[in-house]
Amino acid sequence: MGDHLKRLNAPDSWHIAKKTTKFITKTAPGPHNANAMPITVWLRDHMGLARNMKEVKQILLQHDVVINGRPCRDPRMGIGIFDIIALPKINKYYRILRDKNGRHVSIVIDAEAAKTRLCKVKNKSIVHGGKVQLNMRDGSNLLADNTYKSGDSIVLSLEPETRFKIIDHFPFAVGNMAMIIGGKHSGKVARITEIVKMPGSVPNKIILDDESTGTKFETISPYIYIVGKKTPAIAQWGIEQ
Repeated sequence: MGDHLKRLNAPDSWHIAKKTTKFITKTAPGPHNANAMPITVWLRDHMGLARNMKEVKQILLQHDVVINGRPCRDPRMGIGIFDIIALPKINKYYRILRDKNGRHVSIVIDAEAAKTRLCKVKNKSIVHGGKVQLNMRDGSNLLADNTYKSGDSIVLSLEPETRFKIIDHFPFAVGNMAMIIGGKHSGKVARITEIVKMPGSVPNKIILDDESTGTKFETISPYIYIVGKKTPAIAQWGIEQ
């Protein structure tokens, strides 16, 4: 049962029916963390574009599903927050976000918005030749200069000619806009008002101002995803501003 797991044990973020069948497709090693959802589950259980694994494989073999600018052929490939999924033959485009319950949701976007992708810099490392490598939250890596810091967000082009080119940069700093991707405030977009450094290995505490309600709340730095400076460069419902 290496390619499957019991539906009852599937992560809650997948937001699937638990008792329809006993087993469901397991995510292959790759992008994102353990909560990454297989593209099979997205096509079949979320979008209703396939009825079974056979139809999923037929769709993928025809290169009908493009994830972050690259056709997907692995039915177990994982998708996660801020991934861009394009279905070019039917002119449909989606961005994966999280709702207030921490579940994956598919936000409809237009073709122009699907040309870029927002990524969070998890950390940096020095590779052969003294070059700086940015290690992204989803597991991807990118060579860049030393301008970018851990916690920052960068906007990458998904166009074939300029794929992985950095076209914008949102620093992890007081005054910038952030989306919360975990905890009880998941799904909110608010402005960072204070970053409280915590001792040892405890995550830093972040104080934010929800300008839509005029209230303040706090969360931890791993739940922060910078989405803009003075205003969100990407709205909560997935349409570029």
